[in-house]
Amino acid sequence: MQTYKYRAIAQDGSPVNGVIEAYDEFEAITEIRRTCAVVEDIRPVRKERRFNIDINEPLWVSNKTLAITANQFCIMLRAGLTMSRTVELIAEQCDDKLMKRILRACAQDVAAGYSLANSLEKNGKKVPAVFIETVRAGEESGTLENSFRSLEIYYNRAHKTRKKVKSALTYPIIVLLLAVVVIAVIMIVLVPRMTETLESFGTELPLITRILIGISDFLANWWYLILLVIAAIIIAFFLFGKSDKGKMVYSKIRLKMPIIGKIARMNVAAQVANAMATLLAAGLPVTRVLEIVSRVVDLRCVGEELNKAIVKVENGMSLGEALKDSPYLPAMLIEMITVGESSGSLEETLRTIGLYYTDEATSASDRALGLMEPMITIILGVVVGFIVVAIYIPMFAMSSGAGSV
Repeated sequence: MQTYKYRAIAQDGSPVNGVIEAYDEFEAITEIRRTCAVVEDIRPVRKERRFNIDINEPLWVSNKTLAITANQFCIMLRAGLTMSRTVELIAEQCDDKLMKRILRACAQDVAAGYSLANSLEKNGKKVPAVFIETVRAGEESGTLENSFRSLEIYYNRAHKTRKKVKSALTYPIIVLLLAVVVIAVIMIVLVPRMTETLESFGTELPLITRILIGISDFLANWWYLILLVIAAIIIAFFLFGKSDKGKMVYSKIRLKMPIIGKIARMNVAAQVANAMATLLAAGLPVTRVLEIVSRVVDLRCVGEELNKAIVKVENGMSLGEALKDSPYLPAMLIEMITVGESSGSLEETLRTIGLYYTDEATSASDRALGLMEPMITIILGVVVGFIVVAIYIPMFAMSSGAGSV
């Protein structure tokens, strides 16, 4: 509920100033007019911003939480509970602090007579649009239980895929970080000490050793500058990626990269197919489905293509024809959409092709991650080999010279 501060004129002509709580401004004005003749001014009261951050509350609602929540809604609605009681019970049982807070706010609105979708849209800024719009379509069509079942399948699949990729990435990342730390310690601490020993002999050092010493001196003297430059690059990269232009540029770059591009193309194809199937199952029209999916896909360039397709569909084209010229979506996905429309089984076709691309993206990711370990090993071997050779060549040369004398 939102708090509004208003100024009005009572029935007897006297001025009135007050505060009222309502779902929106329209409802607030309606309530004020029950006792006042004229509403002169009304404005929402801004809540005081609090900067105390709960570190235990997640930054966004996870796919796992969304899948569990959808499953709980489905079970309780099937059992015949009212919507207000259902939201209240799920809020009490929810372990995710962010979702618990959202559902508690929704419970108050639903108890006051508002729809769950509108309440989620108002209170759940970090709840995906696919979730909210599927709930809205289920409420409007009277198939809310089926909508929650579709959402459970959709987010459960997304959670399993992300969990698998995250698990596969853990080991290579840990190895790489440890390697960077070890090499940094060698270059900053060990190499300078070895350099003092080598220079004490007064002989000319080989080129490879001088290069190693130069790198070590640079890292030892300018390590803070290196960290600042790296931090600046990361921040600039992040800020540019937040802009519309940056999202478009990065999405196109991802699709053009050798190995990552193929994985990104299959991932976005799976995302588009699965999201569209879920929304169509909820009863949304194709144009509304395209609008929602265009906002939730990971690649902005694909979102723009879906936005362009909305106008074409509104002008009478089929979905397959509208997406036919898209350079970013796989040809097989578009062909299967065309087949699904022709056979009248678009939803089922999208689910099938979505599952196919999900499996393909997972397999491609596994293959790419499998190549990372030997690549990391080779790179580390080259770096360590360079350090060892650069240190021991002058030592062997001096020992050989000493032996000949």
